[in-house]
Amino acid sequence: MNNVVWHQHVVSKQSRSQLKEQKPLVLWFTGLSGAGKSTLAGALEQALAAEGKHTYLLDGDNVRHGLCGDLGFDDAARQENIRRVGEVAKLMVDAGLIVLTAFISPFRAERDLVRNLLGADEFVEVFVDAPLAVCEERDPKGLYKKARAGEIRKFTGIDSAYEAPEQPEIHLLNAGKPVAVLVDELLTALRLRGLID
Repeated sequence: MNNVVWHQHVVSKQSRSQLKEQKPLVLWFTGLSGAGKSTLAGALEQALAAEGKHTYLLDGDNVRHGLCGDLGFDDAARQENIRRVGEVAKLMVDAGLIVLTAFISPFRAERDLVRNLLGADEFVEVFVDAPLAVCEERDPKGLYKKARAGEIRKFTGIDSAYEAPEQPEIHLLNAGKPVAVLVDELLTALRLRGLID
């Protein structure tokens, strides 16, 4: 990497965000499979788009079809998955976008790695907190059933750890509230922090 030098362009993150009239940032949705991360991130993106915000949603399953299609699901591969997504999110923030991500991202170190890629107040950890029993009952992809049957190994929450955020910027309890109510909670929290107008 000694011969690779970052090229500084004239059009900056600041100028791009001014053009878009918004603060660029990453909203990092984390939680167990079935907690509602993708649903909430998608609903929030719709609400932000309706307000004229420029957004992009990076979803865990979707990036596995391309950017991270060569990765498996062992701990090292999962960490590389999050590292790649973090680098992409950083570029999108540089483009002036509000980036929403929906990833289990079970390890604090992974989430901290992404946080450290970004500037102050550009990483907002959103902990979608649903009890394991609720997630298993929902089981939208049938993954818990497969994990309990031994068909999937190292499944987060079953035989692989989930390290819950200790101090997330936003903590959502999702054990039965309507999506619209949770989106209102998210918008209120973002406004209170001065991250959206």
